[in-house]
Amino acid sequence: MADTKSMQIENKQVDKKKTKSHRITFGIIYLVLAAFIWIVFVNGTDTSILTTFNMTPGGSSAYMDDWIFPTASTLSTLAFICAIAGAYQIIRGFGKFTNGILALVAGIFIFSFLSWASSGGSINLAGLLRVTVVRAVPLTLGAMAGMLCERSGTVNIAIEGMMLTSAFVSTVIASLTNLWIGMLAGVLTGGLIAWIHGVLTIKYKVDHTISGTVINIFATGITSFLSSKFLQKTDYQYLNEPGMFPQIDIPVLSKIPFVGPILFSHNMYVYAMFLLVPFLTVMLFSTRWGLRLRSVGEHPKAADTLGINVIKTRYMAVILGGMMAGFAGTYFTLGSSGRFDELLTAGRGFIALAAMLFGNYHPVGAMGAGLLFGFFDSLSAKASILKVPIPSDFLGMMPYLATIVVLAGVVGRSQAPAAAGKSYDKESL
Repeated sequence: MADTKSMQIENKQVDKKKTKSHRITFGIIYLVLAAFIWIVFVNGTDTSILTTFNMTPGGSSAYMDDWIFPTASTLSTLAFICAIAGAYQIIRGFGKFTNGILALVAGIFIFSFLSWASSGGSINLAGLLRVTVVRAVPLTLGAMAGMLCERSGTVNIAIEGMMLTSAFVSTVIASLTNLWIGMLAGVLTGGLIAWIHGVLTIKYKVDHTISGTVINIFATGITSFLSSKFLQKTDYQYLNEPGMFPQIDIPVLSKIPFVGPILFSHNMYVYAMFLLVPFLTVMLFSTRWGLRLRSVGEHPKAADTLGINVIKTRYMAVILGGMMAGFAGTYFTLGSSGRFDELLTAGRGFIALAAMLFGNYHPVGAMGAGLLFGFFDSLSAKASILKVPIPSDFLGMMPYLATIVVLAGVVGRSQAPAAAGKSYDKESL
């Protein structure tokens, strides 16, 4: 009894030390960002220079006046806010609001960078955010695909291969039939590949990483071969003309200045992302189905004891995840480019896995991470327009650096399901 109490006291002391360490770490980060804004952004910026943010995306009828403000004074104010937040964080801490304040400070720093980069000129802020939402779609969908698998205990690094193969199949089928049949074919292709991954990992207990790697290599090879053999040949060009889902402007909402074009003027893939995130959140965390799926990923033996079919549940989750990845794959051709090219996904499946980890295996967190990656992807494309002395490749690195910082424990370690990657043998029960 005494040993138990001493262990509890020791654990509390350890937790207090960790909390204090995190509090001080956050405070230092805020102060460093404030100093960076002052030294790099404010210093050397003429007080008479103005920054202009265009608030209407190109081609949109929902007009809003440009936002024009003095650059130096605005940056000074933002730096002061970061400094105050840093000092308060070190002295007392924000408690349960810590992550929210961190997000706020990060947003202030990004806003400061955009203000400094476009000082004396202009940048289309609304267009930048609209592209951010678009580029977040495959990352968010891919992250949710991985989440479904890993929440049930199956590690799935084959998302890239599932996306790529589904993109190819959807292109060919849509070219021969129509967009909806092509999309369905892509979804089913993702489910089929996931079933193969499930058979290898669940039935034959192959290492999950090896199985996923094999699928990725196979998908890259087979799609590249078939693309060069047929789709790139003049005689078969009709197989690479699937078309694209049209943009849908939601009545009334799409006419809201600034917000409307960013959120409510897209094709059906963006709206599907907006619907699937809350739907999957409810299904995973507020239903018996979700509880059973998560229990299989956390403690399969206990779940089996309670009468849950572990093997069946894992197969179901893996196949559903594969179908989600397949849907994400069809976006690249039917929702973005309107054709298939070799290595079209460009590693987005692996970035989706990073978004899943960044979002701590939660749909809302995954979408937030997807938007972060999408923002920097969009920003790196505009680096040449901004004319700042920062290579676009460095801007493209930023979300990965942020992921490393988060996963290294500055914000808190990502909590993977306890049984993820571990094969289950019912006979060992």
